[in-house]
Amino acid sequence: MKRFAMEKLKEWKADPERLPLIIRGARQVGKTWLMQEFGKTAFEKCAYINFDRNKRMQQLFSGDFNIDRLLQGLAIESDVEIEPENTLIILDEIQEVPAALQSLKYFAEDDRCVYYILAAGSLLGIAMHEGTSFPVGKVDSLELFPLSFSEFLCATGNEALCKLLIQQDFEMIANFRDRYIDLLKNYYYVGGMPAAVNAYVKDGNLKNVRRVHQRLISAYEQDFSKHAPKEVVPRIQMVWDGIPSQLAKENKKFIYSVLREGARAKDFELAIQWLRDCGLCYKVGRVKKGAMPLKAYQDFPAFKLYLVDVGLLAAMADLDAKTLLKGNDIFTEFKGALTEQYVCQQILSELDTMPYYWSAEASSGEVDFVLQHEGSIIPVEVKAEENLNSKSLKSFVTSYHLSYGVRTSMSDFRKQEKLVNVPLYAISTLWGVCSD
Repeated sequence: MKRFAMEKLKEWKADPERLPLIIRGARQVGKTWLMQEFGKTAFEKCAYINFDRNKRMQQLFSGDFNIDRLLQGLAIESDVEIEPENTLIILDEIQEVPAALQSLKYFAEDDRCVYYILAAGSLLGIAMHEGTSFPVGKVDSLELFPLSFSEFLCATGNEALCKLLIQQDFEMIANFRDRYIDLLKNYYYVGGMPAAVNAYVKDGNLKNVRRVHQRLISAYEQDFSKHAPKEVVPRIQMVWDGIPSQLAKENKKFIYSVLREGARAKDFELAIQWLRDCGLCYKVGRVKKGAMPLKAYQDFPAFKLYLVDVGLLAAMADLDAKTLLKGNDIFTEFKGALTEQYVCQQILSELDTMPYYWSAEASSGEVDFVLQHEGSIIPVEVKAEENLNSKSLKSFVTSYHLSYGVRTSMSDFRKQEKLVNVPLYAISTLWGVCSD
């Protein structure tokens, strides 16, 4: 399975000033596979240590942080002779031994230490909030997301279609729009969780794909009870269960009273933070105006919540394959929710930026996503089909004197005055389009 993050790991390896690298992301997005595959393909040896329920590692890191002593223990545990020039050290589920996380600081500071160290932790964000000492400034980090649509194309044997997107050959892309659209609909159903993609690639059986989704959802919900504070678990479950219905609303702003009558922010803030910390949802904040920097104009009480993966959203909404792939009037309203979820996911994984959204104070005007890129503000309006009406987008562009706005829909690429239409299946080309 091709993961574009592999190129970032190769860049990290080639950097003479590299620090230990922490890979973050939700459970089951492929962190362990990525690290081990990198070890196999880029190094002579790979010393893999899993810290989950590992008492030996708890004892090893309970002493001092003498580098030689720690390396000796890691070599014995992994049964690999660790040599600095050709060995990748992988510390998986590192949050289970907080002292091991703290020790990365000493690896980074030791002048003799030129070791290649990767660490990962599905619940690392939660550990930070529980007081684990984080080696600030002494490690680099990489966020791993579910497979993007481009990675899905490669996984399903459509590398040529992926290559067209990379080349931004929109004339050729338009020639194959039907194939892109069919594959995009399948991606809405399958999503990008590696286990679901593997099940789909194996035999195309969508029922098996949905069983994978259900297992993943069940595993995440078991994590709530296992790792979250007991008193917060019911509220975490309410937020988690409520995300599909929140996104189904015409105004997708998160409303606490939808979860429980009379609910207020303070009742659910911790639950939302817990889900965010373990990578299961993304919080997209509202901005009051389209100006640089966007963060300075964020309206903190207003936000939307999106799930980690579009396939999981379809599963939680109980959308069957026939309704999703063939189209159905009953499905029309939720189609917008799935499409926004998809676009949010691609913005995070393909464009590597955090989106915001904008809504007018005194009217129903709204722009689905607002991005900041290389000194420019780029508003993005999402259309599930080919509807090209963009009143709010045009108003936003005019009001804040922007060069243009982006509309993403099932229509072909085109540039108009102040508006650029980017096909939904080509959202990965956005930065290239914006720089033209």
